[in-house]
Amino acid sequence: MGHSKGKTAAFFDVDGTIVNATIVHYYVQFRLFLLPAILRPFWLIGFIPKVVYYLFLDKISRTKFNQVFYRNYRGMPAEKIKHLAEETFYTSLRPKIFPSAINRICEHKKRNDRLVLMTGSLEFIIQPLADYLKVDDILAVSLSEKNGKFTGELTTQPLGGEDKARAIKAFAEQNNIDLTSSYAYGDSPADLPMLRCVGNPVVINPGKVLRRVATELKWEIQEWSVDDSLEHSPETK
Repeated sequence: MGHSKGKTAAFFDVDGTIVNATIVHYYVQFRLFLLPAILRPFWLIGFIPKVVYYLFLDKISRTKFNQVFYRNYRGMPAEKIKHLAEETFYTSLRPKIFPSAINRICEHKKRNDRLVLMTGSLEFIIQPLADYLKVDDILAVSLSEKNGKFTGELTTQPLGGEDKARAIKAFAEQNNIDLTSSYAYGDSPADLPMLRCVGNPVVINPGKVLRRVATELKWEIQEWSVDDSLEHSPETK
């Protein structure tokens, strides 16, 4: 691994790459928590048709999808939701982590690579995961707040598609990272710009489109499952 030009980093997408979850899962969990139990089934029935629209929008533009989807948070109590994200990490998010992702992160730690989570998910959702995995940096998005409630608008650039590539290049420049020796892990066609940024792209559980691109470009392809065995603990340095 050539470290002469700068330090090597490993950039990990989160949803679908490290955890078997999406930004929709997190929101549904928070919304259901705020509702009385009797109303939850009715809310879900009303929300399901929206999911079809979001899937369609995501295929067109991950960036646009993120902007539109986060408007669902408008009016939700900010502190309560942040505490909930922290409190439910071990019960709801921890079981969705791919053990193979932990193993790979531990391998990078042993090589002293800089570990960066790069995600379109909200920072307060990802922070407990970052603490658990003991990574170095998080590049995520944040929601604005007014009078103790989320406004539904992002205070940061969305991180989808080309935005991820721009964020990685800026991060590399600021932190003396050699992208030619660095790694990127992603699971979606929206991660392609990020994967193309580095010398060692790794594709996780790809669908048809991403698999075809990865095969043509001879990128590493990994199939990860929550049922894989864990060789390392996340605390491994």
